[in-house]
Amino acid sequence: MKFIKVLLLLLSINTIAQTWQHAPNIVSNTNGVRFDDVFFLNDNLGWAANGYFAAVYKTTDGGLTWIEQLNNTILGSNHYFRNIEFLDENIGFLGTLNGKFYKTVDGGDNWTEVSIVPNPPAICGIDVVGTSTIYGCGAFFEPAHIIKSTDGGTTWTFTDMSAHANALVEITFLDELNGFAAGRNDTGAVVLKTSDGGLTWSTIYNANIAGEYIWKLQILEGNTDIMFGALYSIAPNPGKLIKSLDGGQTWITYDAPETDIEAVGFVSETKGWMGGQNTGFFETVDGGATWTDLGIGSNLNRIFIINNSLAYAAGTTVYKYTSETLSTDDYEETPRKDLNVRLAQNPVGKILEFTIDFITDDNILVELYDANGRLIRQLTRDLIRNTSTKTYHFPVENLASGTYILNFHSNTGKTSKKFVKL
Repeated sequence: MKFIKVLLLLLSINTIAQTWQHAPNIVSNTNGVRFDDVFFLNDNLGWAANGYFAAVYKTTDGGLTWIEQLNNTILGSNHYFRNIEFLDENIGFLGTLNGKFYKTVDGGDNWTEVSIVPNPPAICGIDVVGTSTIYGCGAFFEPAHIIKSTDGGTTWTFTDMSAHANALVEITFLDELNGFAAGRNDTGAVVLKTSDGGLTWSTIYNANIAGEYIWKLQILEGNTDIMFGALYSIAPNPGKLIKSLDGGQTWITYDAPETDIEAVGFVSETKGWMGGQNTGFFETVDGGATWTDLGIGSNLNRIFIINNSLAYAAGTTVYKYTSETLSTDDYEETPRKDLNVRLAQNPVGKILEFTIDFITDDNILVELYDANGRLIRQLTRDLIRNTSTKTYHFPVENLASGTYILNFHSNTGKTSKKFVKL
C-alpha cells in the first residue's frame, strides 16, 4: 500500500500542468516594446536581450532572479539589441541592428566589439554549434549576409548571400556542416539549406508572396526531421506556420494566429505555440491546424524550448513555461504603441509625403506594398539618432491608380498605413 501511495504521488507531481508565466524580478518594458531574445545553456543559466532599451540580463536560477549586465549607459552610445547566444558559460555573442557585434569571454560581465570585414550592417540571428563554431545572419532589411567563425569567435568570414536571399532573419545548424537560414528573396519567404558549412546553399522552401519572411525556425529536439517555421506576412494575407516532417524536403502550411507572426516553438510534433507583434501565446495540440489563445504574453519574438516541460520566451517581458508557481507581483502587459505616422495627403498625386514622430533613437524600414500585400519595393531604411520629427518624400508618379499599403517596421514594432494613388 505504501508503494502505491508513493507511486500515485509521483504521478501527480509529473502531471502538474505546465503554464506560461511572466518571469519575476526582471525589468518590465514601457510602451509595449520588447525583449528580442532569450537564450539558455541549461535549465538554470540563461541570458535575455532587451532590444529597445539595449540591455542584457543574466539568470543563474532558472529565471527567478536576474542581474543587469549591460546597457546603453555602459556602452556609451545607443543600440538596439537583436540576438544573444552563448558558446559556453563564458563565451557569448550579441547582435545589434546598429552595425555592431559584441563578444564576451566572462559570462557577460564585459563585452568587446568584434571586428568583421566587411562590417555587417546588422546581425539578426546567431547559432553556436559544437565547441567553437558560430554562425550569424542578417538582416531583416537588405542586404542578406552570413558571418562564420570556427575558432570561438576570434576570426570571422563574411558571405554575401544576395544570390539566395535579399533578407535573412534566422540561422540554425544541426552540426558544424549541416544547417538552415531563413528570411525572404524576391518572390517571398525562403528557407535555405547547406551541408558543407555554408560554402553552398540550396532553396528548400519558397513562398510566392513578395515581401513575406520566414522569421523564426525550429528543429524539434530529439527528431531533426521535424521542422517548424513562422511565416511573417502583410495584411490582408495571414501569417503561416510551415512544418516539415522529412528534414525540409516537403512542407505543410497552416494559417497562423496573426499576420505579423514571429515566434514559434514546439515541444512535440503536435504541441506548440506561436505569437507575434500583436499577440501573446497561442497554443496548438494538433500540429498547427487549430490554435487557442492562452491569454498571456504580448509582442512575442522568440520561444526557446529546453525540453517538453521547460521553455522560455521573449516578448514584452521574459516568460517561462513551467509547473512552478512564479511570483510576478501582479505584472500587467503594456500594449505596444504604433509608430506615429502622418500622411501629408491622401489621395496621393505625384509625391508621397509622410511625417514620423520618433520618440527616441530608432531603426526604421519603410516598404511599399500593393493592396494584396505583395511587396513592390523598399522605400528607405533609416537610422534615427535622437528624438525627432522627420518628413519623407518619394516620387510615385509611375504607380498605377489604386490602393497601396505603407509598412513601417521600427524598433517598437510594425505600423501600416493605406493610401490611394490618383
